[in-house]
Amino acid sequence: MQKTYVLDANVLIQAPYALESFEDNHIVLPLAVLEELDSLKGAEGEPGGNARQALRFLEGLRRQGDLVKGVPLPGGGTVRLEVNHVDVSLPRGLDPASRVSRVLKVCRGLMNEGAAVTLVTRDMVSRIRAQMMGVPAEDFTTDRLPEGAQPYTGRAEAYVPDSLLSAFKKKGIPAEELYTVDGAGERCPVPLTENQFVLLRSDTEVKKTLLGRFRAGKVTALRFGGARPFGVTPRSVGQQFMQEALLLPAAEAPLVIVQGPAGTAKTFYALAAGLEQVLEAEEHLYRKILVCRPNAQFDQDIGFLPGSEQEKISPLMRPIVDNLEILLDQDGRKDRAEKRAEQELRGRIDYLFATGIITAEAMNFMRGRSITDTWLIIDEAQNLTPRQMKGIVTRVGRGTKVVLLGDPAQIDHPLLDERSNGLTYASGRMKGSPLCVQLTLLPDECERSALAMDAAVRM
Repeated sequence: MQKTYVLDANVLIQAPYALESFEDNHIVLPLAVLEELDSLKGAEGEPGGNARQALRFLEGLRRQGDLVKGVPLPGGGTVRLEVNHVDVSLPRGLDPASRVSRVLKVCRGLMNEGAAVTLVTRDMVSRIRAQMMGVPAEDFTTDRLPEGAQPYTGRAEAYVPDSLLSAFKKKGIPAEELYTVDGAGERCPVPLTENQFVLLRSDTEVKKTLLGRFRAGKVTALRFGGARPFGVTPRSVGQQFMQEALLLPAAEAPLVIVQGPAGTAKTFYALAAGLEQVLEAEEHLYRKILVCRPNAQFDQDIGFLPGSEQEKISPLMRPIVDNLEILLDQDGRKDRAEKRAEQELRGRIDYLFATGIITAEAMNFMRGRSITDTWLIIDEAQNLTPRQMKGIVTRVGRGTKVVLLGDPAQIDHPLLDERSNGLTYASGRMKGSPLCVQLTLLPDECERSALAMDAAVRM
């Protein structure tokens, strides 16, 4: 049975391709939705670009037929504009002239005519208001991690026969030799994904462990276990895995996705590995470090702020500077109180930015770029939409390594959540790719402070 989906404007503003995502069903666009797209078509950044794309698609359909009567969609189903149902009553307290209310009037009016209607909106408050009117409502889920699906962590633990561990560093261990034990004490095979990290445990000596990465049918030893990028030493198993992912050459692993709670040194380690390969390596592997740190509101409004691009984005880059201060503070805490020592530290950081060794850009300036031979860090990537994420990763040129960092539990974007943000989207879509290495750091691997670790577990 065909269904009728009424789309809110925020769906098309975030996913302009949504009109082609409802299979052989009917899509209804209230006139209020068209008006909101029209009001945004001149806006800067992703909202304006998406509004224009959606309107261009509708214009192509208009040329094929009457949008008020309905036009067939290329992949099946129909789409039409709804200009009626303006007199449908609303619950007391709702403004009948608001765009949200006008969309709800269309939903209720179509239901009164006997249609099986579902409102699709990214706005939680709109879904609550729809419930007040007895209108079924749901989120747009095409780019969303399925309900109940477990996020990919990029790491696993397994037992292995002790006799195989002696040759592990030279030959690796075939995946079929690894096993876990179920509740009944029976051996179970370990399903592994390409590039997944593995903590190997001897099946005879409890404290005997080794670290490896699954590749081409077997688990092999970490190649950079003894490295100390920019003087940084890994302090946990998670950081050892993260170091391996970051130091793998771009030709082998051009995309790294690191998730985890605050304080697990994601940004710190990404900067350390970048500085090591830009400044310290005998053969400089990358021309520069490019840092982007999206902000849900800032990216939309940056064009209207006074000052140069660097002055506009400097507040967002403060966490990056904080990490650089730690990395570049060669004298440690003993001289920190001295004003001259602080000035020297500030001078080192200013030098990195002034010479272009490190550059920072706002997300809305990434559109249309082709980025080559660059160590690209996208910090707080959970605040990207799936479309923004695709736009970044598909613009990567030769010799560039992309490092996506973030915590899906810490989202500032009003229309995103743990299962619909760009970081989760990238993790799900790139799982199993031979060109992508992923890792989720654990709360007990927090290195910021004892309080930060305790809070990460308790809060």
